[in-house]
Amino acid sequence: MSDYESKGGGGRGGAKDKDKKDGDKGRRTFFRRKRVCKFCVEKIDYVNYKDVKLLMPYIPERGKIQPRRISGTCATHQRAVQTAIKRARQLALVPYVTD
Repeated sequence: MSDYESKGGGGRGGAKDKDKKDGDKGRRTFFRRKRVCKFCVEKIDYVNYKDVKLLMPYIPERGKIQPRRISGTCATHQRAVQTAIKRARQLALVPYVTD
């Protein structure tokens, strides 16, 4: 018998998990829908850096470019969005950071 077994309840399990049913592990499973690329759905080939309304959803309040896993764009269009945002920043159409 080890130290962990003799103390009873020192680890992750414990008395609380024994009260629950076998099927319910205490975790809620959230169904997360897979995001589809907006540019692929609308068949947009070229992301124009002058179209600020198109770029703004990919820049949150802090001014950073959103990653693919959050924005839901495919790799090809994420690179195009990234380049367009950087070009728009140089022309002061999109801010680098917010105050």
